[in-house]
Amino acid sequence: MQNAGQGRISPGVALFLLASILVSFLAASAAPTPLYGIYQERWHFSPITTTVVFAVYALAVLASLLTFGKLSDHVGRRPVLLVAIAIQMIALVIFVFAGGVPALVAARVVQGLAAGAATGAVGAAMLDISPARGTLANSIAPSIGTGTGALLSAMLIQFFPAPTRLVYVVLLVVLLIQGVGVVLMGETVTPMRGALQSLRPEITLPRAVRAPVLVVAPVVFSVWALAGFFGALGPALTRALMESSIVAGGLVVFVFAVFGTIAILLLRNAPARTVMLIGISALILGMIITLVSVTTESVAGLLVGLAFGGVGFGGGFQGSLKTVVPLVDAHERASVLSLLYIVCYVGFGLPTVIAGFLVVHGGLLRTAKEYAVAVILLALVALLGLRKANRAPAGR
Repeated sequence: MQNAGQGRISPGVALFLLASILVSFLAASAAPTPLYGIYQERWHFSPITTTVVFAVYALAVLASLLTFGKLSDHVGRRPVLLVAIAIQMIALVIFVFAGGVPALVAARVVQGLAAGAATGAVGAAMLDISPARGTLANSIAPSIGTGTGALLSAMLIQFFPAPTRLVYVVLLVVLLIQGVGVVLMGETVTPMRGALQSLRPEITLPRAVRAPVLVVAPVVFSVWALAGFFGALGPALTRALMESSIVAGGLVVFVFAVFGTIAILLLRNAPARTVMLIGISALILGMIITLVSVTTESVAGLLVGLAFGGVGFGGGFQGSLKTVVPLVDAHERASVLSLLYIVCYVGFGLPTVIAGFLVVHGGLLRTAKEYAVAVILLALVALLGLRKANRAPAGR
């Protein structure tokens, strides 16, 4: 651990706090998903508008990662996190008072800027405290955050008043408490010069991780495209096949996250390459099952595909981090993690945006089949890359 500054909370508590912040940010990003149907009914916009709202969030995250991804390596983790939490809270306030599509777009842009700034800083801070536990937390937090955000939002919509406001108020309170925790936390890295230069968007990698990143990039892209599939189309598919409630749609994303988390925990001591191979294999199997299930309109099959998909996401993402993270020095962690998350969000956002346009013209079930085939092909490319990189160094 980089002992740059003593805090009022122990390193173990600080690690838990940081993981919870990453969970909260991912939960906040997933919270609007069950609400889009309500927004669409109230404000009378088309499914393409929903796609645009999704796209601006992904673009804002990417822009923020490119600009602010390395900043915490220079000014410290705590200042970047405090500003990012404040910006995320502003986004949630905009959601609370949103009265139309422009406010919704504005909230997603602000939210994306906050998420991009926080992602590299919080991930690097966890690695500063403990490389092993930090890697595990970085692997688990995205799936937990996405799953809990979607389920929490769906349950509040279904059972509580003020469905378009309450979830954001709850997240505001959580972020406020976490902000206080960051104030009490010690700095985990020694600030260094070059902060202004770090804001210049550029993609650079330390020489030691260039080859490993090229190996894991297709894996990361594939598993986050899978997450985009179940996040964007999973709830709608469940409702279409079961005519079920909003809660069932949110539960789909949550179950995906649960199986991803279980896979990460079970595989945490396995070699990185083994974890990635298991993840990609599970991803391919899960999408084949999903494809057959959508074709036959089988709800049980969709749930099985969902479970394998969760294993694929957890294994693929964890194995990728375990391959790269051990090779990165402390003052390079935020920039390298930010670059990996750029690949993640391109994989998460681009195929999903394309799917949103296809739904309008080809319908939900046809688009789901096409998306499943596309993810299978991406996964096969990643699997081929892994097999060709047998001599590349594998992290543990």
